[in-house]
Amino acid sequence: MKRTAIATLGFLLAGCASQPALTDYTVNSGVQRSPDQQALTFDAADLSLRIEPDSRSLRGEALLTFGTRAPLDRIELDLDRNLPIDAIAVDGQPLAATQWRNPDGKLTITLPRRLEPGRHVKIRVTYHGTPHVAKRAPWDGGFVWARTPDGRPWVASAVEGEGCDLFWPCIDHPMGKPAVVDEHITVPAPLVAAGNGVALGMTEADGWRTWHWRAKHPSTYGVAINVGPYEVLSSDYRSRYGNVIPLRLWYLPQNKVHAKALFAEFPRMLDFFESTIGPYPFGDEKMGVVETPHKGMEHQTINAYGNRYVKTPYGYDDLLQHEFAHEWFGNQLTNADWDDMWLHEGLASYMQPLYMQYLHGDQEYYAALMQQRASIRNKAPLVSGKHKREEDVYDLKRGGPGGDIYTKGSLVLHTLRGLIGDDAFFRAVRELVYGRPDPRPGNFAPRYATTPEFIAIVDRVSGRDLDWFFQAYMYQAALPELVAVRRGDTLELTWKTAGKTPFPMPLDVRVGARVVTLPMADGHGSIVLPAGATYTLDPHSKILRRERRFEIFQRYQEQLRKAQAKK
Repeated sequence: MKRTAIATLGFLLAGCASQPALTDYTVNSGVQRSPDQQALTFDAADLSLRIEPDSRSLRGEALLTFGTRAPLDRIELDLDRNLPIDAIAVDGQPLAATQWRNPDGKLTITLPRRLEPGRHVKIRVTYHGTPHVAKRAPWDGGFVWARTPDGRPWVASAVEGEGCDLFWPCIDHPMGKPAVVDEHITVPAPLVAAGNGVALGMTEADGWRTWHWRAKHPSTYGVAINVGPYEVLSSDYRSRYGNVIPLRLWYLPQNKVHAKALFAEFPRMLDFFESTIGPYPFGDEKMGVVETPHKGMEHQTINAYGNRYVKTPYGYDDLLQHEFAHEWFGNQLTNADWDDMWLHEGLASYMQPLYMQYLHGDQEYYAALMQQRASIRNKAPLVSGKHKREEDVYDLKRGGPGGDIYTKGSLVLHTLRGLIGDDAFFRAVRELVYGRPDPRPGNFAPRYATTPEFIAIVDRVSGRDLDWFFQAYMYQAALPELVAVRRGDTLELTWKTAGKTPFPMPLDVRVGARVVTLPMADGHGSIVLPAGATYTLDPHSKILRRERRFEIFQRYQEQLRKAQAKK
C-alpha cells in the first residue's frame, strides 16, 4: 500500500460519523491466531455479497470449508461485530443462536460434533449490515461509497490495515489465506463488479447483476470489492516464459483516453518484473487493474488504482508500478507476521529505483534512491523479532518503524546488492519469492516467509555469514555511522553501530582520481592522503549510513510544517 501519498479524491462520501466504533480486536489486523485457528486448514471461501449503494449496506453469505490438523470442538473466525449475523449452519445443519458468539469481533462457533483430522466441515454464515466506512482510504480502511463525476454509484473496499473481517468472516492474519475464494458480487444493473482472479460469468435478473470471480490463494486483505459503471480494456501479453497473460483495466468511461495510456504501460512493467525477478505469479488468472475512488491498494490480480493518471518526471505511473510490485512481494510472497512487513514494502519500494534503471539508466536510479533516503527516520528497528499487529508496524506513535519499511528497506536492499553482487542478490530474492531458484509457470505456489528465512537464503546464496549486516540494518534503529579522523597525512576510518555490533563493511574512498577499497575487516581502516589530495567517502553511494545532513534537512522540514500549521 502506498502510505506515503497524501492526495485523496475530493468527491469521496464519508458518512461514517454515526457508525459504531470498531473494537480493538477488529481494528488491529494480525492479532496472533489462537491454537484453534492455527490448527485449521482453510480450503475454500464461497462469498455471496449483495452490494446496495443507496443504503450503503450489504447482505452476505459466506460458505467456508475447513480441515484440521488437530481435533476441534469449535471454529474461531473474525467478523466485525457491527455486521449482525442472521444465521449459521454447519454442514447444512442450522445452529441455535446460543451456539455462536461474537462480542468483540472474534466469532466463535460451537460445532455439533468434533472436527477430526481427515474430515472437513462447511460453515455457512449469513449476515447483513453497513460495513465500516473509510474516512480516508486507503490509510484508514473500510468501504468507500462514492459517486462518479456524472453521479453514478462507485464503491470500493480497502482494508489492509483493519483486515478482511470488515466485510466477510475470515481469519484476519497474513497466514489466514484460503486455498480458493469464489466471489458472487451482486450489484444494481448496469453496474460492473470487477473481482479477483478469473471471471466465471455474469447473470442478470430483476434489475440486479451477479458477477462471479474465482481466485487461488488470495491474500486476506487482497480480496476486494470494486463496483462502478466500468468499461474495460483487454489484451494478452506473451511472456518470456512462454505463457500468455490476460491484461485487463476497468476504468470510468470519461477517462478512456487516460486509461488507454495507462494500459500501454502494462507490458513494459510485466517485462521488467519477469526479467528482474521471475514469472508473474498469477499468469493463469490475469494482470488486473481497476479505477477506484481511493488512492490505491495491492488487491491480488485486481490492483486498485486511483492516481488520476498522473505521470512523474521519470515517465511512468509510480503508484501503479508500486502496487503491481506487490503481486510478487505481498501476494506471491506473504509475510508470516506483520513484523516482517518490510519484505512487502521494502522490496516493492526497491523495485522503483530498479525500474528507473531499467527504463532510463543510472541517473534516475540514484535520483530515486536519493528521494527515498531523505525520508528515512530511524525511530525503530525495521524488525523487532516479535509478533506485531499491522498498526504496531505502521504507526510511529506505537513504536513501529512506520514509513521506514518502505524507504529504509529499499536502501538496505541497495546496500546488500552492492555488497554481495547482482548475481547473488537477485538469486536470493528469487528464491525468497518462489521458494526455488528456477521458477517457471506451474512449478511454484504462493508462500509465506520471514526475515530470518531471507537472511538464511542470502547467507547460503552468497556463501557468506552476513549476520552482522542484518543485525545492524534490521534489528537496530540507528544506522551505522562512519567516523573519519584525519591525523596528518593519514585518514583514519571507523564504523560505529548503536548496539556496538561488528560491522566489517568494505568502504570505497576516492583519493583524487583514484578509488581505493578498504576491507574494514575489524571495522577500522586507514589511508594515506598525498599532499593536497581531496577525498570522497563512498563515492558511488553504495552504503546506507548515518549522515547528519539528512537529519538537519528533516528538522528544517518539520519546522516548515509547524510554521505553516500556525498560519
